[in-house]
Amino acid sequence: MTVFRSLWRSVRLAGYFAMYGTELLVKRPKTCEARADWLHRFAARALRGLGIEIDFMDPFPERGAVISNHLSYLDIVVFAALHRCVFVSKVEIQGWPVVGWMTDMSGTVYVSRGHGGSAVKARQGMRATVESGLPVVFFPEGTTSDGSGLLPFHGGLLAQVMTLGTTVTAAHIGYTLEADNGAGVTVGSDVCYWGDATLVPHVFRLLGLRGVRAKVRFAERPIVFSSDVLHRKLAAREAREAVLALAEQEESAEVSGD
Repeated sequence: MTVFRSLWRSVRLAGYFAMYGTELLVKRPKTCEARADWLHRFAARALRGLGIEIDFMDPFPERGAVISNHLSYLDIVVFAALHRCVFVSKVEIQGWPVVGWMTDMSGTVYVSRGHGGSAVKARQGMRATVESGLPVVFFPEGTTSDGSGLLPFHGGLLAQVMTLGTTVTAAHIGYTLEADNGAGVTVGSDVCYWGDATLVPHVFRLLGLRGVRAKVRFAERPIVFSSDVLHRKLAAREAREAVLALAEQEESAEVSGD
């Protein structure tokens, strides 16, 4: 049944790509708002069709920057489904077949990690997003993990956002499996996408899972940094602490059953 479910949902997902990809070709949205609205509708429809549910605490920040831990490609779909927003992503995605074109058309701001000055170049795109009144979402860990801990945060993009004078709000995302998917199936290996996992087989397994639920928390107020952009390592540590605090809140809630 799991393989059949994966196949059926693969067909549905391909249908969503065809439907919303055609809309992009026809309408070719020009503004940040129109592109973010397209991505929001696409993501929300895809999650509903794939049976993935979202629990979220507190409202999604209406503007400024939102920073979060990073577990999977699914994170982007979840955040986009919750609210119109623009993402900062690694430039490699731009070269992916179909997906790269769609992320490009949806207004994604690209950054080439490890290349000097890349974050500075990304600032222009982030500025346009902030000025349009949309939140910009990025993941300061710079890569995904299995969710067992929080990796160190990189300060490059964070510093560029701080120079824009906008707010930075912490978020935390996690996943649970609310149904029995068989022996050996775990969130860390079958929902989270990290390490040397291969994309296509991982997506196929994910599509076969039952009871996938995303849990998202947003901080009640923006981060108050004790330093300025000249001390970006300190700012990165403070940003990480803010996300870690949300992770601890989620863990406490799960223990208490709230």
